[in-house]
Amino acid sequence: MATTEEFTHIMHDWIKVFMRRTGQDFKNFMHESGLSFSQVNTLMRLHFTGEADVTNIAEQLGISNAAASQLVDRLVQMELLVRTEDSMDRRIKRLTLTPAGHDLAEKLVDIRRSWMEKFTTSLTEQQRDNIFIALQTLTDAARNLDD
Repeated sequence: MATTEEFTHIMHDWIKVFMRRTGQDFKNFMHESGLSFSQVNTLMRLHFTGEADVTNIAEQLGISNAAASQLVDRLVQMELLVRTEDSMDRRIKRLTLTPAGHDLAEKLVDIRRSWMEKFTTSLTEQQRDNIFIALQTLTDAARNLDD
């Protein structure tokens, strides 16, 4: 049975490997698409949440509304985002992805999915079963800490 120290060490090792791989994929995607970290982050947020406004983007990225507005303007010019008026408050502009924006975001999702499939198929059925149980336990424990 692993000690707390051994468990912590192996968790750090896994996180390091996973983050290095994810970071490299993200960096390559940014380079290929010509987008900045903040632009990719915004695309992915909208891909998964559907819509936001400039204030939401600014808060998520930890930047000013003016900086977020410039970022959004660039993505609109690139035809990756569309701005529409909020039906309840015309001062608020809702941001959604265009079909091209969704396609680009889905490309990054596919890159990550492809690596995960390669990783998964490199494991035996018994390893997958063991990891499945362990990840379910980790996920539940982490969610309980968040509560």
